Amino acid sequence: MTYNRSLMSQIDILLPFGLPPPELAPDLIRQLKTPALATLLGRARPEPQAPEWQSFDGFASALPHEAWLAQQFGLAGRLAQGGSPPVAQAAMAMFDLEPDDGTWFMLQPIHIHVARDHLVLTDQRQLPISGQEARALFALAEPLFAEAGMALRYGDAHTWFMRADGWGDLRTSTPDAACGHNIDIWMPKGPFARDWRKLQNEVQMHWHDHAINQAREMRGQKPVNSLWLWGGTSAVMRSEQAAAQTRYTAAFNLPRWMGALGQVRDMTAEQLIAAAPQQGLLVLDALLEAALAGDWGRWLEQMQELELHWFAPLLAALKVGKIDSIALILSHNKELRSCRSSRMALRQFWLQPSLNKLL
Repeated sequence: MTYNRSLMSQIDILLPFGLPPPELAPDLIRQLKTPALATLLGRARPEPQAPEWQSFDGFASALPHEAWLAQQFGLAGRLAQGGSPPVAQAAMAMFDLEPDDGTWFMLQPIHIHVARDHLVLTDQRQLPISGQEARALFALAEPLFAEAGMALRYGDAHTWFMRADGWGDLRTSTPDAACGHNIDIWMPKGPFARDWRKLQNEVQMHWHDHAINQAREMRGQKPVNSLWLWGGTSAVMRSEQAAAQTRYTAAFNLPRWMGALGQVRDMTAEQLIAAAPQQGLLVLDALLEAALAGDWGRWLEQMQELELHWFAPLLAALKVGKIDSIALILSHNKELRSCRSSRMALRQFWLQPSLNKLL
């Protein structure tokens, strides 16, 4: 039975950390029971990648999948200068906030772990913050920023914004790029970096022993003890982004910082197949938290969930012609690669299902 449509439907799936670390990949792949993924990969043809997507510095200011996403939507202006994607404007639009003129940055409440001889940024996904807590912490920080001449805007408990018109050349890093590492390497660099550290330190001192954090620690929660600055967007960059074109006709499940550019975060495979986007982008980031934590047992579990809820139904749709082709864009922290499978490719029975493209 075939599915008749007037337009072809192609779906690109971005799978952050779909590539396991090279040193662990053989053992992890042996434990995977993902026949649908193995079929898609085994029958897929590698897609050529521009040189900048083939190898990444382990100390880059954005993870490979973040840089790739920024490139697709005209948000890569800062990457060439060694900074994070300029995403503040897109994120502000998600909260119906008007960026006005000037330069705006993302500002996210975080927990910094004090190790023996350095400071480590904790994954923000492991830091639940209630709206009441966030509003109170915001109220403590706002006058400190106002005294420094910086305007603050509130998006939600995890996402704030700061205006700093003179800081346009500040090179920052994404929280996920810095996650789990010594933050000194990923702290803002360049003009006004010292000014930011001074302001950050003042906020940390005001939050350190506050009743909110005392109560959190009593409940066994990590204190919210600092802020992470990134994603600076100037008025010039906003104009460039407005003029940028993307090849995607629809995008689903984009990260929060790109939420204003995409559609539906809680979409199912069945809904995506029914939508039949002409050129769709789907981000599946279920592996991200486990990979950043180095929890490869959980990574295996999440991969099995993706097999059940995504790879198997999408493969079935490809077989009957509801989808014409599926590309898998896979990454880890130092590499990104892509391959595409089509309905025609599935007929190449001599190509055996295989996960070797994950090696």
